[in-house]
Amino acid sequence: MKIVFIVVGKTVDTHLQALAADYAKRIGFYVPFEVQMVPDLKNTKNMAETEQKEREGELILKMLQPSDYLVLLDERGKEFRSVEFAQYIQDRMLTSCKRLCFLIGGPYGFSEAVYQRSNAKVSLSKMTFSHQMVRVIFLEQLYRALTILKGEPYHHE
Repeated sequence: MKIVFIVVGKTVDTHLQALAADYAKRIGFYVPFEVQMVPDLKNTKNMAETEQKEREGELILKMLQPSDYLVLLDERGKEFRSVEFAQYIQDRMLTSCKRLCFLIGGPYGFSEAVYQRSNAKVSLSKMTFSHQMVRVIFLEQLYRALTILKGEPYHHE
């Protein structure tokens, strides 16, 4: 199984870029892993919030394969402890899923079409984080989950 992390827009903070790249590299030692970026839309100041979500949604849906298992990182999703998230990843690995895709939407969230296409929603916290911070937080948790599954000492109970 391959894990694909889809993000909308670039990370501009170089410190966060470096952290994300470090965790992405670490994750790649455990599973095939790829980060895919949906390009930033142009002229969003002249766009209504719903139009921006719909246009981002169209770009996102074009990136997906029909058999992808799509998990939205969404504030209304299910919350996990780290060990539970590791089990969630393992459960997905044990299915016939070829690509497990995690998605962080744009600044206004997801279009209705993306919600309809999704298979699950996961929340990292009840708190709100910037989209750039969420990338690093998610990658760290994914790395932690993989080390838990391998029985490595990164995570402490």
